[in-house]
Amino acid sequence: MPKFVLLWTDVVIWLLFFMMLGYGWLVSRSPTWRVSWGKVFRDAPALACAVLVLLCLLLTLVDSVHYRRALPAGAGSAPGAVAYEPRTRSALDAMLSHLIDSREPTYSKPLAYVGFRKESVEVNGKVERVAPRLQFGGAHLKNPEQEWVGDVTARAIKGLIGGAIVAAIVSFLMIAVLARNAKTTFREMWLRVIHDETPIPWRVALITIFSVAVVFGPIVALMDWYHVLGTDRTGNDVLFQALKSIRTAFVIGTLSTIATLPLAVILGIMAGYFRGWVDEVIQYIYTVLSSIPNILLIAAFVLMVQVFLDKHPELFETGAERSDLKLFLLCAILGLTGWAGLCRLLRAETMKLRELEYVQAASAFGVGSMRIMAKHIFPNVAHLMLITTVLEFSALILYEAVLSYVGVGVDPSMNSFGGMINLARSEMSTDPVVWWSFAAAFTFMVTLVLAANLFADGVRDAFDPRSRVFRPKRISTRKAPATVNLRG
Repeated sequence: MPKFVLLWTDVVIWLLFFMMLGYGWLVSRSPTWRVSWGKVFRDAPALACAVLVLLCLLLTLVDSVHYRRALPAGAGSAPGAVAYEPRTRSALDAMLSHLIDSREPTYSKPLAYVGFRKESVEVNGKVERVAPRLQFGGAHLKNPEQEWVGDVTARAIKGLIGGAIVAAIVSFLMIAVLARNAKTTFREMWLRVIHDETPIPWRVALITIFSVAVVFGPIVALMDWYHVLGTDRTGNDVLFQALKSIRTAFVIGTLSTIATLPLAVILGIMAGYFRGWVDEVIQYIYTVLSSIPNILLIAAFVLMVQVFLDKHPELFETGAERSDLKLFLLCAILGLTGWAGLCRLLRAETMKLRELEYVQAASAFGVGSMRIMAKHIFPNVAHLMLITTVLEFSALILYEAVLSYVGVGVDPSMNSFGGMINLARSEMSTDPVVWWSFAAAFTFMVTLVLAANLFADGVRDAFDPRSRVFRPKRISTRKAPATVNLRG
C-alpha cells in the first residue's frame, strides 16, 4: 500500500479546483453571471482556448496526487514495519512510468534509434566513430535502417486512427448532452453544431478536440517505443519533462495571482474610499514597491528562502517536499511583490464608485464604512479582479521562465519550462545544435500562454463593457423542416 504525500501546492491546487466547482454552481444559479459567462464562450477563440486550458488543468490535477511506494520487507525487518522509497511520485509519473525508466546514456534526436554523440568503436581491427544504438528508443527494431520508416509510419497512423476514435466518442457524448438539454433530436443538434447555428459555437470546440486528438494520438502511439521529442544531456525523455512542466506553470500562474489579491483588494478599496492620509500612505507604499526592480527584489527573497531551506534539512523527508515548499514560497513572493498594479486600478475604481448616489445614501443613513465597502464597493470591482487575474496568469508563466533562466526560479530538481530553457542555453551553442529541448519547452509554453491570453481576452470583452466588441450574428440559411397540416 503506497503512502500518500500531501504537498503544499497539492493542497492549494485541489482547493482551488473545488472552489472553481463551487463558483460554477453559483454561476449556474445566477442569471446575470450565466449571461456574462455565456458571452465569454460565444467568442470562438476563447472557447477553443478554454478547451486547451481545461486539458492542461486536468493534467495538473493528475500530477498533483503524490505518493511513495512501499519497499519490500527486508530479512531483518520488524513484523508490520513498512519502509517507503525516498522518491515521491505522482499519478502522472505512474501513467508515464515507461518514459521515466527508459533513460538513455545521453542525447538522442526525436524518434531516433541511435545516440546523438558518436563513440569510438573497433570494427574489423579499425577504430571508427559511430553512433551507438539506444537502449530503449527503437530497441525493438532488428534491422533499423530498413524498418524504422515503416514502423514509425504504421504506429503514427494507428495513433491517428485511435485519436480520431476518441475524439468521435467525446463529440458524440457532447452532442448527446446538448440535444438532451435542448430537448431536440440528436440529428437536429448535430446539424446545428455542424452549420454553426448554436448560440455557443460548439463546432469550434469539436474542431479543437479533433485537432488535439490528431496531434497527441500519434505521440501516445509512439512514446512507448521511441523518444518522441528526444532526450537531454542526462538521457531523460524531453516529452516527459515538458508534460511535467505544465503543472509548474499552472501552480506559478494560479497561486501567484491569488496571492496578490488580499493586499491589492484591501489596500486598493481602502485607499479609494477613505482618501486623505490613508490614501497617501498606501500610495507611498506601492510607489516605493514599484520603483524597485522586481527581479532584484524577488532574487533577494528567493535567496533568503534558499538559505532557510539549506539550514533546516530536517524539516523534509524527501527532496520533493523541499522543492515543493520552495515553489510555494516563490508563488507567495511573486504575489507579495506584484500587487501594486491591481491595487492602483481598484483605488481608481473605488474613488469613482464612492461618489455614486447609492453609496452616498448608505453613508447618509449611517451605514458603517466597512459594510459599505463589503456590500456596495467590493461587488462592483469584482469584475476587475477577475479580468486582472486571468490576464496575469499568462504573464506569470513567462515570469517563471525568466526567473528560472537566471537561476532564482524553481528548484533545479523540479521540471519547469524555464529550467528546460536554461539547460538548453549551452546546447544551442554546440555544433551540431541540440535544438529539441529548447523547441519542446518553447512550443509547450507558447501554446499554454497563447491559450491563456486569448481566453483572457474573451473574459475581458464579456465582463468589461468598455472593451466589448460587437460581432455580426450568423443568420441560418438552412431551410426549416416542412410541416404537415393535418386539419381538413
